[in-house]
Amino acid sequence: MSSTPHRVLRGFLALCTAAGLASVAVPSAHASPGSGPTAVVAMGDSYISGEAGRWLGNSLTNSGNRTGTDRAWTGSGYDPSRVYGATAGGCHRSDVSEVRSAGPIASSLINLACSGATTENVVRASQGGQAYKGEAPQADQLAAVAASHDVELIALSIGGNDLGFADIIAACAKDYIVWYSYCHDDQQAEVDAKIDGVMADVGRSVDEIRAVMTGAGYSSSDYRIVLQSYPSPIPRAAENRYAESGWTRTNTGGCPFWNADSTWARDSLVPQLANRLKGVAAAKGVQFMDLRDALQGREVCAKTSKQVTSTVPASATTSEWARWIDSQSTQGLVQESMHPNAYGQQALGRCLALVHARPTGNHSCKNTAGSGASGMYLTAG
Repeated sequence: MSSTPHRVLRGFLALCTAAGLASVAVPSAHASPGSGPTAVVAMGDSYISGEAGRWLGNSLTNSGNRTGTDRAWTGSGYDPSRVYGATAGGCHRSDVSEVRSAGPIASSLINLACSGATTENVVRASQGGQAYKGEAPQADQLAAVAASHDVELIALSIGGNDLGFADIIAACAKDYIVWYSYCHDDQQAEVDAKIDGVMADVGRSVDEIRAVMTGAGYSSSDYRIVLQSYPSPIPRAAENRYAESGWTRTNTGGCPFWNADSTWARDSLVPQLANRLKGVAAAKGVQFMDLRDALQGREVCAKTSKQVTSTVPASATTSEWARWIDSQSTQGLVQESMHPNAYGQQALGRCLALVHARPTGNHSCKNTAGSGASGMYLTAG
């Protein structure tokens, strides 16, 4: 990343001070943009904040450390702050969130994302953005970071909550458990009715980030924005290890969805959202990271993954990489459902590190069967 504009600005300020011209200096908050430690910043929603980072795979055991899967277990109780810190019960920024799992790609790895956030929680307050969970809009928080750090890359995951992703999952699960009907037909209609507006709002979020960085004295060549899509937490029907009939998908697997709905989600909904987000990235001139296949074979109930048991330990090479739906609410919070768990987040962190090393182009991030996060790799696209 070029630092020439930053050096020139600092040199100009030094000359102003030496000549007794301090009154013409830029405001102190923007006095020397990029002069602090390098930083990579995560912004957006739960898929990048670190929701479900509490879990190392899924286990049916409801007591103790849940066969080693519950990272909040203290030995005598449960303390989610061991994973989410001060954001437990709020934004759920986990210690293994994507940016925190990316490795030493910058001096500071800063997570501004918040579970449940929508595009209006990214937009600056002065532009109509809304505070969320007791925090200022994320673009306003970014302004402070940009003034005190040399921001190299901003990873953005947003739009899923605007589209009602959680509501779609809830509707599909309810149609399986209660109504014995399909969800994909009516939910697809809901998505089609909303998606144009959602993409416009995602584009506005990118514009807001650009405006903040420009206001902090950065030129467009000083940093990058990487807009990312969402991984599928459930497999297509042919790759589900549980039969469609009966209650095993609900009581044992934690994936209460009909075959037709599972395949629709995996092969229609997730790709549709990814393709539209890629279009926004192209229109706004930012990089795109496609995560639609990042959890392939590692999804909840996938045939090629296993639940953790007393004889099958938690492992990044065998366990599921997404949090199941705990319909009995016996483990943690329901809101953690259908998010990348600790293994999944570590894998996405590796994706971010790989993209950080690729300053141009769009990339898809995929996993290598039988490998942990180190097996993640990029393909063009």
